[in-house]
Amino acid sequence: MKIQERTGAGAGRSAAPAQPSVGDRLPSPPRERKPALAALAVLLILLGALGATMLVLQVGDRVEVVKVTKDIPAGGRVTDQNSTIVMVADDPDINYIKETQLETIKGYTAVTMIPGGSLPVGEMFAKEPKIPAGKASVGLALKEGQYYADIKGGDTVAAYRVGTSGSSSSDSSDKDSSSSSGNGLIATASVERVKGESDATVSTGSKSITLLVDEGDAAALASASSAGEVALVRVPAK
Repeated sequence: MKIQERTGAGAGRSAAPAQPSVGDRLPSPPRERKPALAALAVLLILLGALGATMLVLQVGDRVEVVKVTKDIPAGGRVTDQNSTIVMVADDPDINYIKETQLETIKGYTAVTMIPGGSLPVGEMFAKEPKIPAGKASVGLALKEGQYYADIKGGDTVAAYRVGTSGSSSSDSSDKDSSSSSGNGLIATASVERVKGESDATVSTGSKSITLLVDEGDAAALASASSAGEVALVRVPAK
C-alpha cells in the first residue's frame, strides 16, 4: 500500500525542469552611448557642407585675365600674338592683369623673362625699360628689306652683317665683325620696341627698331647699323 501511495504522489509531477516566469527574466544590458562619435559625425557633415559652399562661391566669382602663350624675353612686350584671355578664380592678393588692362599693359616692358603658359602679374612689367645686367639697348634705323614683315616687340631675332663697303675702314670693320661673330652673325637679340609697328613709313619703308643684346655685341651691332649693313631674321626663342 505504501508503494502505491508513493507512485500516486509522484504521478502529478512533470519531468521537465521548471521554467522561470516572464516577470523573472534577466534584464538586457543597456546600450553603450558614444557622444564623441556622434559629435564627430555632425562636425564632418558641417565641414563637408561648408567646403561645398566655398567651392560654389569660388567657381561663381571668376574674372578674365591675361595669359602668356609664348615666352616673352626681358624687355619684351605683351602682344595679341603672345597672349590670350582666360577665366580664373578671383584672388585679391594676386595682382592679375585683367582683360580690361590688356591694352594698357602692351605699353609696358617685361622686367624679366616670362615663360609661355603662365599668368603674368603687374609686378613683372615696368613703364620704363629696365636693362638687365650684362645687356645693352641698341637702336637701329632699318629700311624695308632689312627686317621681316611682321616684326614686333618681344620677337627674338638674329642680326646679320650684310653687304660690303668700299672703304678700308668698313672692310676692317667687316673683318673684325666676321672674325668675332662668325658667318656674318653679329648678335642674337630680343626686340624691345618697333616705332610704328602697325606699318612702316609709306614713303621710305623705314622703321626704328630697338634691340636688347649682350653688352659685348653692342658696339659691332651699332657699327653695322650706322653703315646700313644690318639685316634682322626672326629665330626661335631660347
